[in-house]
Amino acid sequence: MRQTILITGASSGLGKETAKLFHQEGWNVIATMRNPESENELTTLENTLVTRLDVLDLDSIDKAVNTGIDKFGRIDVLVNNAGYGAYGLLESFSRDKIIRQFNTNVIGLLDVTKALLPHFRGHKSGTIINISSIGGKMAFPLGALYHGTKFAVEGISESLKYEVAEFGVKIKIIEPGAIATDFTGRSLDFSNDETFTEYQPFIGKIMSAMQSLFQNASPASVIADVIYQAATDGTDRLRYTAGEDARLMIANRKQNDDEFFEAGIKTQFGI
Repeated sequence: MRQTILITGASSGLGKETAKLFHQEGWNVIATMRNPESENELTTLENTLVTRLDVLDLDSIDKAVNTGIDKFGRIDVLVNNAGYGAYGLLESFSRDKIIRQFNTNVIGLLDVTKALLPHFRGHKSGTIINISSIGGKMAFPLGALYHGTKFAVEGISESLKYEVAEFGVKIKIIEPGAIATDFTGRSLDFSNDETFTEYQPFIGKIMSAMQSLFQNASPASVIADVIYQAATDGTDRLRYTAGEDARLMIANRKQNDDEFFEAGIKTQFGI
């Protein structure tokens, strides 16, 4: 019997690559996105439902879940992939943008998860895969909002694992490093108010050094392979590091105390 996966944020990048991989492996795929009318590749695939889901819209979440169940009978795996990165000066972000970052990356993830839990509980099985980041294990300058959301995803996932295990559901966290997608384009919301002149030399140093973090970016297909492993390995393993840069950086973070790691970040960014 074919298994079914629901993926949020499947219009591009990691979400789309994951949808294509699972389809290739013989799964039913529910590829969700805010604007499905713009999608012209996934819609050509058999056993694939492309439908609207905006993590900020509760009605769209419920409709996507119910439509997927109606079409395929059940959902076995949820991948909470939708999200973006708000980077920049905290002082320069409006409150609306702060709320949107947390609503998208955290509250939206919780809302989609809650929409699937009754279904998983009824079947006494299921896997929830949350896309975190090395940015959920360590923080870089100008990322207070983004890192705050990814640290939250880590804590939510680790705690939720206990309660859903009671009815056979597994929680998995994927921790990629840099991904060679459009994250630094449309998925990045950078904020800088140049009237805050005191910050500008600092921002210049950070932005110059930031490019080096993407020199060893992994193709989205590499991260998708790790998601597939998490969905199919049958273990209770919680965390999956994805990408060689992620493995190196997380190992470095584990080996060093806060002071040593902070000194290394300052050296790397020239601050």
